[in-house]
Amino acid sequence: MDIALLILGFILMLIGILGSFLPVLPGPPVSWVGLLLLYLTKAVPEDWWMLGITLFFALLITVMDYVIPAMGTKKFGGSKAGMLGTVVGLLVAIFFPILGPFGIIVWPFVGALVGELINKADQKTALKAAFGSFLGFLTGTFMKFLIGVIYFGIFIWKAIEYGSELFTFS
Repeated sequence: MDIALLILGFILMLIGILGSFLPVLPGPPVSWVGLLLLYLTKAVPEDWWMLGITLFFALLITVMDYVIPAMGTKKFGGSKAGMLGTVVGLLVAIFFPILGPFGIIVWPFVGALVGELINKADQKTALKAAFGSFLGFLTGTFMKFLIGVIYFGIFIWKAIEYGSELFTFS
């Protein structure tokens, strides 16, 4: 059973890292479930502090991933309409993946641009706010990727540390 948990956890780690870039996969929480499966083996001792802290960061990064593009829009001079457009663009990208994985980049940008233009902003201000949304998206993606790689590192470290107990075929 430990080998099955280890393999499934490893697969979830890889899916979690992939989820850093794909909007339909919540990367950090999926990676965290991979860590949880490793800790559920008989070989790796339970460490609820580690699991609690990593869960907190997985959820925090997931929430921030939806907030940061709107904050980027605001930082670059966008209005509430631009921030709302960014959120609408994110929702379009998630629920109607028309452009596939590129939609998560394009739609928040388009949403912020349209929101600003509806708010009667000039083209330069609207483009600047949309660029802020794009930078916010890149920041969120980088944070998700970083946490996924860190969790993967913890997974590999623990799997190696307890490898002799994990791979006892008795």
